Amino acid sequence: MRYIPITCEQREAMLRAVGVSAIDELFDAVPDAVRLKRPLALPGPLTEIELSRHLASLAGHNAPATGLVCLAGAGCYDHYIPSVVDHVARRPEFFTAYTPYQPEVSQGTLQAIYEFQSMVCELTGMDVANASMYDGATAFAEAALMACRVTKRSKVLCAVSVHPAWRATLATYAAAASVEVVTSPAEETTGVSIVPGSSTLESLLAGDDVAAVLVQSPNVLGCIEDVAAAAAAAHAHGALAVVAADPVLLGVLEAPGELGADIVVGEGQPLGNAMSFGGPGLGLFACREEFVRQMPGRLAGRTVDVDGAPAFVLTLSTREQHIRREKATSNICSNHGLNALVAGVYLAAVGRSGLQSIARDAVQKACYLKGRLIETGRFAPVTSAPYAREFALRYDGDVERMRSEMLERGYLAGVGLAELCAGSGRPAVLSDQDSVVLFAVTEKRTREELDAFVREVSSL
Repeated sequence: MRYIPITCEQREAMLRAVGVSAIDELFDAVPDAVRLKRPLALPGPLTEIELSRHLASLAGHNAPATGLVCLAGAGCYDHYIPSVVDHVARRPEFFTAYTPYQPEVSQGTLQAIYEFQSMVCELTGMDVANASMYDGATAFAEAALMACRVTKRSKVLCAVSVHPAWRATLATYAAAASVEVVTSPAEETTGVSIVPGSSTLESLLAGDDVAAVLVQSPNVLGCIEDVAAAAAAAHAHGALAVVAADPVLLGVLEAPGELGADIVVGEGQPLGNAMSFGGPGLGLFACREEFVRQMPGRLAGRTVDVDGAPAFVLTLSTREQHIRREKATSNICSNHGLNALVAGVYLAAVGRSGLQSIARDAVQKACYLKGRLIETGRFAPVTSAPYAREFALRYDGDVERMRSEMLERGYLAGVGLAELCAGSGRPAVLSDQDSVVLFAVTEKRTREELDAFVREVSSL
């Protein structure tokens, strides 16, 4: 019974209870042409020892970033995670907590969400933040739809320099919601899409029918966009400014809210969440208070109970809003609660000065690595824009061969821009991007590691 969930007798009893005689009848609604007509091609049975050995062998084929010198980023970053983060997150009160609709039994979870929201507001310069979303890409798409609801318009202007996967997600959401997405091209000499006074930007905003200008800073090339210019251009045409930001770099960059942003989103993975081969992520979402009724997802608030003691509840929306699609601001009715808890513990552990130190360390080391790579003569700058902890370089050779050979030597040698843009719905960022590599540096990298990488890649 250890590996078999039900007995044959229990299965027959359940079938009788629902009024069918065989399991196949449960799938009558599935067209016959697409149904599998043969048994599953499963291997023979294994003992527990054999199965454990087999799974360990399969896992051994993976090369986790923690065992390599990671210089790859493009949305997922190899930051150090303090041990206290995992210790708190694995406490059973949090790790097995029930969804917090019933405040009388969820005070710990609700308080953790409230603290997380407060920290996101501090980082972004916004008035209110939600309990998190699935990841940065879905938060970005939801921000576009929210802007359309607020302005009662159905067109958004998205910078081409936004992460290709995020733009693909936006396109999927927009198609389902009948929202038109217009792309603002990047200037390939600068790598940025929002240029103050640009005639291209003004022409795309002409007609006053755009709901939002969407920009990512730093963008997919690592370049810092002019957020203030984007916000000013949007507001001049009655649109909202949506900014995707890097939460770690907000330790040293000015908060988007201070630059005029109306909605700020981001990927929270760098805040104490492991890379985990690419997921799960954590969507950050914050906005100005005047738009809070149109904000998707959950929102935890602080109040007092009947005895006057502090208490926490989900507020400004009822449970029915989350489960009745026609009444909801979003189909996302949940949040990544455990990932948000991790982010909150991480931010509380490192504090304001710690986050600033982590960001500064990454920026300085990125500057050092970029200079050293250019000195080799094998790499050249792609853009002239300022950058933070990630940058794009053009490689004199086969990018994927270089990355493959460096992987054999123990390095994750960046991310190929062409590979990042490959796949359904992922548009190109630059017209000539096959030779472009994105490198990212975090506080974990040492000078010895960076120097060794430069020596190794120069020898190819």
